[in-house]
Amino acid sequence: MLGYSIKHILHSCVFLTILIGAFKVRIYRYLSENDKSDYSTFTILFNCIKLVTLIALPQMLFNFLGLILYDAFPGKVKLKGSPLLAPFINIRVVTRGDYPQLVKTNVKRNLKTCMDVGLKNFQIEVVSDKPIGLMSHRRIRELVVPNEYRTKTGALFKARALQYCLEDGVNELADHDWILHLDEETLLTENSIHGILNFVLDGKHPLGQGLITYANETVVNWITTVADSIRVTDDMGKLRFQFHTFHRPLFSIKGSFLVAQTGAEKHVSFDNGLDGSIAEDCFFALKADSLGYTFDFIEGEMWEMSVFTISDFIRQRTRWNHGIHLVVNSNLIPLKNKIFVALLYFSFLTSPLSVLCGLLPLIINLEYFILIDLPSIFIGIVSVYSHIYGCIQSFPFKNYKVLSCVMLMILTLLSPLTAILEITALVCTAFDRNFYTFYVVNKVPSVVNHKD
Repeated sequence: MLGYSIKHILHSCVFLTILIGAFKVRIYRYLSENDKSDYSTFTILFNCIKLVTLIALPQMLFNFLGLILYDAFPGKVKLKGSPLLAPFINIRVVTRGDYPQLVKTNVKRNLKTCMDVGLKNFQIEVVSDKPIGLMSHRRIRELVVPNEYRTKTGALFKARALQYCLEDGVNELADHDWILHLDEETLLTENSIHGILNFVLDGKHPLGQGLITYANETVVNWITTVADSIRVTDDMGKLRFQFHTFHRPLFSIKGSFLVAQTGAEKHVSFDNGLDGSIAEDCFFALKADSLGYTFDFIEGEMWEMSVFTISDFIRQRTRWNHGIHLVVNSNLIPLKNKIFVALLYFSFLTSPLSVLCGLLPLIINLEYFILIDLPSIFIGIVSVYSHIYGCIQSFPFKNYKVLSCVMLMILTLLSPLTAILEITALVCTAFDRNFYTFYVVNKVPSVVNHKD
């Protein structure tokens, strides 16, 4: 926690000043009230409702601590050892094969990035349900999952493909080798490769995850990209804090920047039935935690793009909600290993109540109990600040004109729009009870009328 950047110090001062100022105003208002006991039944009822919304407090506390205790604006990742000494790294990309040109382009880009950084002991492996037709190269391997392949527990979709890679006769990796999991649209950077090398050379933890940002090149949809800024904050906040402090996936992981030692991945496996087939990364992480495997945060960032349409955004979030629901309700994961994910899930379910409690005082005169209101203020400020920080961390402001930056800040401050999108997805989740559908969003901007 030493060697903070100037940006981090300034950000921490602003963050803490806003929080302390808001607390002082609320406490002063409370102390200046003449009668603190004259609460109507209506007021008491809505204080009870607001109490329910405090279920979001643990994740917001983790976000706050992650952004304050660790440098929120780290610079370039420095190598701590030679790439020549690194163990073998298998860069595994799983795809349905619907966008072969996207896969080919990104494989070439990632191969070039690895070569430019000086990575020597590696291979890029593409696992697909359909043939891609990748170029012939000694560092590229293409695997097509046979149509007749079935796992022992009936795992489906991405989990099925990931498990196929681990089967005897298919897997070529030794237990001490490493697997880097990417989605078909994920792009490596020099920083991320340096961070991965440092992680595997250190070798203290068999599992790790890093940061993904979403606004590095072309921004197709500004609204969905700004909405995804909260995911950047989650990576740099609560996920980084949980890994650095507890070395556990308390609030799950993100599967498109996951590094796993082969022996550990084979032991945990992705063959986890239907419950582990929608949010396969979350299920894998919690199962690994229950088996005693430890995690760490990997420095450096990878690049992805946000979904291109509002409808795809809602369908994507609906699938995630379905997947987390299945994980939380699965008997295969002990309660002690999924309690924080359960809290996260129930905070999603109660998000409409949070919006209601925020709007009602603007319409009618309501007084909230201070012991409920102070943590609620903390949740609200951290939530809004998370969107602002996520955008600042994501968008390369120097690449945009002044007008674009102004538009970006306006969109950032309109965080309620993100809440509306998330609540819409929540409503869709409630009405769509088909939990075992794996909707794949459009990943090529020129493709129109994409179907699942």
